[in-house]
Amino acid sequence: MKKFITILITLMLLLNTAATSWATPLGFSGGANNEYEYEEIVFLTGKPIKFVGEFDVSERDREDEKKVTYRFELKPQDRSIEAELERRITVITRYTKRNDKGQTIAQTYVDSYKETLKIGEDEYELVDFQFSKSDIIDNRPASDFYSGNIKGRKYYTINGEEGKIIVDITGGDVGYKNFWGSTETQIIDYFITSERFVPEDPEDEENTELKRVSWQGTVKVQVSDSMTKNVKYFPNTADSSSFRGGYMKITNREIVSVYDYNLPEIDEDGKVSNKKRNKGVIHLSKKMVPKLERLIIPKFKDLGGHWAEGHVEKLYSLEIFDETSRFFTPNIPMSRLEFTRAVMKACNLRISMDDEQNNRRRRWRNRMEPATQLPFKDINPESEDYKYIEEAYKKGLVAGVTEDLFKPSTPLTRAQAVTILIRALGFDNRAPNPGYYTAFADDDRIPYWAKDCIYVAREIGLILGDNYNRVNPNKIMTRAEAAAMLVRFLEFLEADLQRDYRENIILFN
Repeated sequence: MKKFITILITLMLLLNTAATSWATPLGFSGGANNEYEYEEIVFLTGKPIKFVGEFDVSERDREDEKKVTYRFELKPQDRSIEAELERRITVITRYTKRNDKGQTIAQTYVDSYKETLKIGEDEYELVDFQFSKSDIIDNRPASDFYSGNIKGRKYYTINGEEGKIIVDITGGDVGYKNFWGSTETQIIDYFITSERFVPEDPEDEENTELKRVSWQGTVKVQVSDSMTKNVKYFPNTADSSSFRGGYMKITNREIVSVYDYNLPEIDEDGKVSNKKRNKGVIHLSKKMVPKLERLIIPKFKDLGGHWAEGHVEKLYSLEIFDETSRFFTPNIPMSRLEFTRAVMKACNLRISMDDEQNNRRRRWRNRMEPATQLPFKDINPESEDYKYIEEAYKKGLVAGVTEDLFKPSTPLTRAQAVTILIRALGFDNRAPNPGYYTAFADDDRIPYWAKDCIYVAREIGLILGDNYNRVNPNKIMTRAEAAAMLVRFLEFLEADLQRDYRENIILFN
């Protein structure tokens, strides 16, 4: 018994690891799952039937190729229905990286398939599966954004040569991936055509005449798989302690699915109505068990009661700020170097989501890639901060104050801070054509090189105007103000993207 429990726990841990690396719906059937169970709606018989059961996912991830195998063993949730569904699908995705464009093209196809559905005396077997999926991935410093198209066709036989079902598949997906989470939403339309030959009179055994029974139906499925992380403060319940409280990172994952179907009315004898339709909407939802992780404890002496105390301590717990002093000095100016270093650390948090093999591969690639020769005379190549400026410069986030000077100790302005953050998201090209005005009262004071980024920052809610609707672009930012802006940047990656890629798509599509 003890050995069985050990094996069961091991399998559950392996399953959890495989299913939670990134948020991506399993297969392309609109199903939802947690760590233990999978469920989906099946429409091959012309009636919606909810199947539930076990699943397994195995992945092989290489530098330019990913192979994923899905295995399902399902039965109807309604135990009065005698049926079973077995499916095994292997898909391969090949990546073509365009480092010169900062983008990746992903091509996905089905490598092998086997699917059998048995309901009563009827057997539906998948004999051909044509599938093609292509995504374009925009690799940005803060997040990867992608969008793709799906096209496919499934061909089933019914009891051998008794009939056939063709399912045409059309759709697409959108998603993003960063340290704070990932969401993929698939919207797929299925057009089902069924044709079957049945006895003219089932009760007359001598009558061998067959009649053709056919029907058509449509199903639109919207499924979204979201993994999000958030950081919350928890006070220490013990009074006699060396610290008042600390932060915890909480990882949540949820899959929601909506099936919208339009099928024929089929009575108990299998007679298909040409006039009445069976229409409806079915919702599925599954949540994973949250994962908890305590973070290091900040102990600054000069933040008690300061308006930015929570922002600073949150960034320190995430090691975006790495102060060694017991004093943060929140009211002095934030330097260009300090902010650039913090942004790059915030963006590079995402690396911790990859496995160790990918980390080793990345380190090897970095050694092979030639170092970027910075044009700035005031950045010492031997300095620990050189790598942050180098990476930010290489990715186009920062530029020099002059052609050969970065001026790392110079105080940071609000315009500079906003520009760096919007470039990290890759949103700087989303502004209107030149000639527009921002909605801020001091629009005429915005530097020309920062106008696009400030416009976009306001549109996505990253910044707001003051009480007089001024953005104050040339105002020097204090360390406290910079911390608040960085936290808002992280909140955008954490919550705003998920809302845009899940709720807004599913609710308004």
